[in-house]
Amino acid sequence: MASALDKLQNNLEEVRMLLEKTSRKRVRDALTAKQKQNKIETEIKNKMQQKSWKKPELLGNEKPAAVCAPITTGYTMKVSNYRWDQFHKFLKIYITLMGVHQVTTENVQVHFTERSFDLLVKNLNGKSYSMIMNLLKPMSVEGSSKKVKTDTVLVLCRKKAENTRWEYLTKVEKECKEKEKPSEAIETDPSEGLMNVLKKIYEDGDDDMK
Repeated sequence: MASALDKLQNNLEEVRMLLEKTSRKRVRDALTAKQKQNKIETEIKNKMQQKSWKKPELLGNEKPAAVCAPITTGYTMKVSNYRWDQFHKFLKIYITLMGVHQVTTENVQVHFTERSFDLLVKNLNGKSYSMIMNLLKPMSVEGSSKKVKTDTVLVLCRKKAENTRWEYLTKVEKECKEKEKPSEAIETDPSEGLMNVLKKIYEDGDDDMK
């Protein structure tokens, strides 16, 4: 089957033959006016350029060149899930990270301040994980530490004031819990309320009302 390029080349050849054979000026002018030859030549040129830009077909068992995957440097994910417990001297925050016990010691870092700690776990399955927690009360930086257990990072925060009980771990947690509490309505005796209303009407009323 002839390709589109072959057909165009045949058409061009036919136009050239007609121009050579015709002795009629009117026919020659008609072919020239419509620019049949120029149009066909332009189309052939475009087709040849498109063909030259096509990807070469694979021959036989030839395999395409391997595509190199982009090099990833990893990215940091924020950790928000945790559970905590407290004792006389310490707060214990348990942060679950699957496979964290397989990470090297230097890649599990915790930075303490008096009212916060910053956890960073690097190169865990190609990613980094971080958690910044602002505590409700002050703690002892020197007495705080971390331990790595199976799939868990345990952060131990030593209480600044020992033997005190923390109702909440963070200020945000306290605010959220307090918003959830229903406002306590002051219960009053209905008859007492009615008497107050009548009293006010009497005090504010004119002589006729009194």
